[in-house]
Amino acid sequence: MATQTTASRVRNAVTSRFEARRAKRTLAREIAAYRTPAERLELDLILGRHTAEETREIEAILRAQAVAERTSFQALQVDQT
Repeated sequence: MATQTTASRVRNAVTSRFEARRAKRTLAREIAAYRTPAERLELDLILGRHTAEETREIEAILRAQAVAERTSFQALQVDQT
């Protein structure tokens, strides 16, 4: 019985992690849809109405996307030279 309980807890933990990763990927795609300066301004205004703790995950996604964008832009510049 203890083995079933342990197995059940492990299964629940794995499922929870999977669902959290899926939710984060979905959120990242939704944030990436804000592309134009006007859309980014709208997003900044929305985030400005919330605490840093509430927006921590979104800010981290935005930073990661900015780094990825700069990296791909730099790679394009290198390819063109």
